[in-house]
Amino acid sequence: MIPALLSWTITTSLTAQITVHPNVIYIFPDQFRNCALHFWNDKEFQQYVNFKADPTHTPNLDKLARESVVLSSTQSNCPLSSPHRAMLLSGLYPDANGVMLNCLDKRPVSNLRQDVVTISDVFSQNGYDCGYIGKYHLDYPTPNDPQNPGKYVDEKVPVWDAYTPKERRHGFNFWYSYGTFDEHKNPHYWDTEGIRHDPKEWSPKHEADKAIEYLSTVRDKSKPFFLVVSMNPPHSPYQSLNDCMEEDYNLYKDIPLSELLIRPNINPVLKKKQNAAPYYFANISGVDREFGRILSALKAMGIDKNTIVVFSSDHGETLASHVEDAKNSPFTEAMNVPFIIRYPEKLKPHVSNLLLSTPDIMPTLLTLAGLKNSIPATVEGTDLAAEFINQKPLKNAPKAVLYIRDADGQKNSEKKTISYFPVARGIKTERYTLAITIDKKTNKLQEVLMFDDLKDPYQMNNLSVEKNMKLFQSLCSQMPALLKKANDPWYREKILSDFIPY
Repeated sequence: MIPALLSWTITTSLTAQITVHPNVIYIFPDQFRNCALHFWNDKEFQQYVNFKADPTHTPNLDKLARESVVLSSTQSNCPLSSPHRAMLLSGLYPDANGVMLNCLDKRPVSNLRQDVVTISDVFSQNGYDCGYIGKYHLDYPTPNDPQNPGKYVDEKVPVWDAYTPKERRHGFNFWYSYGTFDEHKNPHYWDTEGIRHDPKEWSPKHEADKAIEYLSTVRDKSKPFFLVVSMNPPHSPYQSLNDCMEEDYNLYKDIPLSELLIRPNINPVLKKKQNAAPYYFANISGVDREFGRILSALKAMGIDKNTIVVFSSDHGETLASHVEDAKNSPFTEAMNVPFIIRYPEKLKPHVSNLLLSTPDIMPTLLTLAGLKNSIPATVEGTDLAAEFINQKPLKNAPKAVLYIRDADGQKNSEKKTISYFPVARGIKTERYTLAITIDKKTNKLQEVLMFDDLKDPYQMNNLSVEKNMKLFQSLCSQMPALLKKANDPWYREKILSDFIPY
């Protein structure tokens, strides 16, 4: 029989542990732009943005927004799959975490460092059960197919897909994942033991099923959990019913493109991208439905009150606005991603215009989970948890965030990339966007994009540097501190020092 005092102590200790260390589930579909969230058109949210949201159907996310802290200006600093994921997990900028470019076998230079302490490492070291489901895209592909030793998991050249062995999983004890593979209705996954699964169904549905299975039966229920669910849609392809569910496509198929593509910055030349709109939006709605199933499971299990839920994305989607490239640009459609965080009874629902950078997410989540003292000293992101808790701007809230775009650098005799080139840098402030591109041979100024996002929310008027020199100089003057914090090569090499006052 347990003595009364000891019983009280154990109970109190467990209660304190649960209060301090909640469950955390982080769900981030790929290429989901912020303006694709329907709720931004609703009265209580519309006042916080200066754009009109896409005509999407997102009822589950709309409901979540009313229960959560919603950020209007979360920025994917390097709006590209692999670099974002590495910053998200590590709290480090690309030069420090080892992932400057999208990972494929032609780029051994880009690979998440094994010695980096990730958010999952921290959670695992603090007694969490950690699971990862879906797209990972952080490994340099090598011939390590567990079913075919000495072979790549992908026969295509170059090789994009990859298998992540146990020693590279950074504290995730439950694994159901792949590198990157773009057949939404023909996905595959490797489980914790390296066994391949080919479920032959739309990937977000299958991943929601696995997430619910993990939550209900697989995880160690004596521990809090940290679960990441990384869905590939609405990432391309989005051209036919092979890429989405018909029930979701039916929501948009009869709506004229002029009513789907409502942003005035649509490039009339990009007809193929315009025609993709109903399929892209179909995947938005499908992801919303599967996300809703996971939330319903949390509630049915009675663990929703002590679970931090985050919905975000790695980058956005231009969808015929401006340029053909869906991502990797400073345009709002590419950089501005959703960030919705619900922590019942701890975070009061409200909307914030906080400029959140990708590396800030790791330390912020760790603090919200009661693990502030476990944040690695090497982390370059900023802990902004107090902003979420106090519902008012922090004195040290970011005034600007960094924009990063890298390119392949030197190649070896096998034509593999062994260095990267920092081709563009810039900043995003509450009002302005600046992106500067340099020539790869000379490091000289090649192009400047500069927008007044208040007066020109769809970025249709690239401001002339000559006519707006004071503004250009003011924005450039804010870059050195950000570049220094990121230990960026532009800072180390004093690139464009004629314009940027290092």
